[in-house]
Amino acid sequence: MREILRTESDLEVVGEAGDGAAGVEGVVRSQADVMLLDLSMPDVDGLEALEMVKDQAPRTRVVVLSGLSAAVAGATAMARGAHGYLEKGLPFTEIIGAVRAAGHANLRRPSD
Repeated sequence: MREILRTESDLEVVGEAGDGAAGVEGVVRSQADVMLLDLSMPDVDGLEALEMVKDQAPRTRVVVLSGLSAAVAGATAMARGAHGYLEKGLPFTEIIGAVRAAGHANLRRPSD
C-alpha cells in the first residue's frame, strides 16, 4: 500500500508502523493529515489506536482499511471518529480516492 500511495504525486507517505502504538506515535510526531489504519494489529488494536489518534492528534483524519466487513466493524469505527471505512480488497483507486477525500476534508476544516 505504501508503494502505491507513493506513486501519487499529490500524496506524501510520512510513516508506516507495524502495530497500533507505533502508528499513534508516528501520527502524533508527524501531525499527518490522514492516517490509513488497519483494525487488526498487535499490541494496540485499530479501534484503540483510532481513539488515541482522535485524542492526541485531533486534526488527523483516519481512514480505516480492514478485512472485517463494514457491517461488522464499520459503524463502530465511524462512531469512534473514523473519517471513512473501507474493506480490504477494494481497487487501489478507491483507497487512494478515500485518502485524498480525507485529506481535502482536513484542508477545508477551520483552524481550532
